[in-house]
Amino acid sequence: MNDRPTNGRNIDLGPGKEFDIVRTLLAEWGKTAQRIGDDAAIVDVPAGERLVATTDTSVEGVHFRREWLNHFEIGYRATAASLSDLAAMAARPIGVLIALTLPEVDRAEARELATGIREGAAASMCPIIGGDLSAGKDLSLTITALGSVARPIPRAGAKVGDRVYVTGILGGPAAAVRAWKAGIEPTERDRARFAHPIPRIEAAMGLAARGATSAIDISDGLAADLAHVAAASKVRIEVDADRIPRIGDISAIEAASAGEEYEIVVTAPGIDVRRFSEEFGLELTEIGRVVAGAPGVELRQGGERVTTPAGYDHFR
Repeated sequence: MNDRPTNGRNIDLGPGKEFDIVRTLLAEWGKTAQRIGDDAAIVDVPAGERLVATTDTSVEGVHFRREWLNHFEIGYRATAASLSDLAAMAARPIGVLIALTLPEVDRAEARELATGIREGAAASMCPIIGGDLSAGKDLSLTITALGSVARPIPRAGAKVGDRVYVTGILGGPAAAVRAWKAGIEPTERDRARFAHPIPRIEAAMGLAARGATSAIDISDGLAADLAHVAAASKVRIEVDADRIPRIGDISAIEAASAGEEYEIVVTAPGIDVRRFSEEFGLELTEIGRVVAGAPGVELRQGGERVTTPAGYDHFR
């Protein structure tokens, strides 16, 4: 039996319209695509580390609209969203698998999607190692991301007395969606935050090294995602809404509820936010604390308790 190629080359594919499209994708991915062509991918995990796997689906009409984003942005954003789940575990990416459902065979659109996927993966220095292609009614991208880490950060690790920190500045994606729904074009800043999210891979590893006890990425909203941490850790989390870092035209409540941020929120005994920000070139803000009590998130503004926003729900 021949050994699997070790030089990263892809295997030649047989005839067929489906594989013609796959060849189009592979040509666009170039060296980002590695060892594609067998029934399954083979990945190497560094000694002493554990494999971390996540799958994220981006569906037309649910996660994006074609009138809002071009195909490059759709591919980039879907890839970044899946890699953000690795960041939440403080894992380093080692490969992504791409499952595409295309409503029509348009090679120009397929190439544009492929370019976005390639750039989204390359931004996190992640190879594309396999996937699947199918025809369907709506455009859909399912990205499976694989990573490795010696000590992953769980959701269930928050402890009473920990502080709560969030990376970045929130509100850009919410402002972009608000503009589109109003029939106007969002600002370049807000559009970029929605269309080109940045998986906080290096920052998350830095937070893990600084003693982060739990972490989650903000895809469904800050309060909603923190509620998962509270439930898993069996703690209560108090958030000072006035301290949530946000762009000027977004309210504190909007910043607490808006999804699609892909920033990281962590709990930790204590982090020097100034030194962290200087090292990673990224804002880190303390926004709350972990306390004893019934699991859940308590949002306060001006010292008063306010209704905690529900966040995004795919089935609501």
